[in-house]
Amino acid sequence: MKFYFAPMEGITGYIYRTAYHTYFGGIDKYFSPFIAPNQNRSFNAKELNDILPGHNEGMLLVPQILTNRQEDFIRAAKDLKGLGYKEVNLNLGCPSRTVVSKNRGSGFLACPKELDQFLEDVFSNLDLSISIKTRIGRDDPGEFYRLIEIYNKYPLKELIIHPRIQRDYYKNHPNLQVFSDALKLSRNPVCYNGDLFTTDDFVDFIRQFPETDTVMLGRGILSDPGLICRVKNGELPDKQRYREFHDAVYREYQEVLFGEKTVLFKMKELWSYMGTNFTNSGKYVKKIRKCEKLSAYESIVEDLFQEQEIWHEK
Repeated sequence: MKFYFAPMEGITGYIYRTAYHTYFGGIDKYFSPFIAPNQNRSFNAKELNDILPGHNEGMLLVPQILTNRQEDFIRAAKDLKGLGYKEVNLNLGCPSRTVVSKNRGSGFLACPKELDQFLEDVFSNLDLSISIKTRIGRDDPGEFYRLIEIYNKYPLKELIIHPRIQRDYYKNHPNLQVFSDALKLSRNPVCYNGDLFTTDDFVDFIRQFPETDTVMLGRGILSDPGLICRVKNGELPDKQRYREFHDAVYREYQEVLFGEKTVLFKMKELWSYMGTNFTNSGKYVKKIRKCEKLSAYESIVEDLFQEQEIWHEK
């Protein structure tokens, strides 16, 4: 089975990716947090910094593009090709209201005619691989059956399906009936994304869909960076490896970010996920959320690693 690392805006930038790849690995393909080009530019300085080949050495990275304007997508894709990339990914999955209100991300799914024309123009003007990460609709799962007709018209590198509608955000259960139908209907390779958090989740998923050979994880890895190690070979990374991973991320943030508050904001985001992977972590994560100084943060993290253990599912 192949494993992909989902893009998570604000968290899975090149600093996190590099540390994860160094200490845990096991990922066949990483996807960058989305680039949002416009008529004036392909990407801003932050976006360019994240996708620079020198910041992603040793990893297979696919830049993700968020737009509903084909001319902006085409220009950004050509610029990415100039950086050496051979594949780009179209974001049709972001459920954020600010994104959806502009008919981008999963909001674009409610405009099938415009989406079809977008893809026709894109595939007519680009000679690099294009994959799509999609939800199954904006308002209703039934929208997917029109969408798959559109996707089947084009030679996608892959169709990555998160089987929720936009209005679900990350609530409710993934719609596995629609995903099952997608496996039967899609003319393009299909990758599954959604709610794989434990080895039991993987066992159940493979039992249901043995023909699926590619999965994408996001929140599962953020909560437990050692998850892929367990799934692939039964390895249980020790606490020292988690500590070294944390320290690498923390150290690099201090190098590149300005001000203690900025570094603390990023580390608080990390712990909002990773805290669930430690025994009795609630009080430590609560203290981390209230931190205003790096010295206090370091003391709390030291206590957490000294006093608690990595939670491993039975």
